[in-house]
Amino acid sequence: MKILLIGEYSNVHATLADGLRTLGHQVTVVSNGDFWKDYPRDIDVSRQPGLTGGLRLMVRLYKLLPLLRGYDIVQLINPIFFELKAERLFWFYNYLRRHNGRLFLGGFGMDHYWVHACIHEKPLRYSDFNIGDQLRTDAEALRYRKEWLGTAKERLNRYIADDCDGIITGLYEYDACYRLYFPEKTTYIPFPIKPSDFSTQRAKKSKVVFFIGINHERSAYKGTDVMLRAAREVQQQYSHRMKLLVAESVPFAEYQQMMEGSDAILDQLYSYTPSMNSLLAMSKGIIDIGGGEPENYAILQETELRPIINVQPNEESVRQAMTGLILHPEQIADLKSQSVEYVRRHHDYIQIARRYLDAWTK
Repeated sequence: MKILLIGEYSNVHATLADGLRTLGHQVTVVSNGDFWKDYPRDIDVSRQPGLTGGLRLMVRLYKLLPLLRGYDIVQLINPIFFELKAERLFWFYNYLRRHNGRLFLGGFGMDHYWVHACIHEKPLRYSDFNIGDQLRTDAEALRYRKEWLGTAKERLNRYIADDCDGIITGLYEYDACYRLYFPEKTTYIPFPIKPSDFSTQRAKKSKVVFFIGINHERSAYKGTDVMLRAAREVQQQYSHRMKLLVAESVPFAEYQQMMEGSDAILDQLYSYTPSMNSLLAMSKGIIDIGGGEPENYAILQETELRPIINVQPNEESVRQAMTGLILHPEQIADLKSQSVEYVRRHHDYIQIARRYLDAWTK
């Protein structure tokens, strides 16, 4: 089949494309590389800075239109699939709809239904927008609420979700939200990860090595500010027994290189599930300290492995998780081994590509 993947979040489409190509399909990835993360793509549609950046991108997209037609399947990473105002994307969506086969929307991150469900229906005990019944009021959460509620972005998201052939969700929490509104249209497929050539045998170390990636634009929203504070406190107490590596807003290739050799990653405080970065780390035998709620294992039908050190959305829980690993390093080897097996069982990129093909062709 000819498959067009538009947009990028955390290497999802680039990895999926590799799996689909391995299975013999013709795939084109059109994206901006997820901004500074610079993930691989076939056609770059990055927006240049400045007042003329949007105009230049519009001109480039119009020139690309002949290359964006004639596909059997089109999947959009998000309702905002190009770096344009939502008002302008209605036309591009309708063009893609008219000139291609089936079209699918990704439920992979920030959009209207994620924001609306977390604020109003609250299907999750905690999320990027609520802790229990209490709504979060940090600047980033408030900004996303303002962007996606009662705006052109909301109208675009509703229009695409109503019109498209299906919605693919990549994490339990996104599935729980979209399924409230589109139960017949929503399909959950785990994120794809390419296996890493890594031995789970841990070299003898005098210190446990923790790794954390900081995206300054979304630090409070994703909870890495809380996790970093907790890590700094534990480091002061156990400086002789732990090492902390911090990657601050670096491109993907550098990010991967920096995490090598770590024992554990601190990621996604408000998540029920490991994200793409956590899963990449787990594939390398790095233990995830983050989202590992029972619902995560249930949606995967995983009854044996428990590789994730689950934390609650507060600083004390992160400190306890880190301290437990420092004081009991004998558990590290088993958790590393389970982490690699977990990704192999549930996130292998070729296995996931087959599941996409099945969902797209139902």
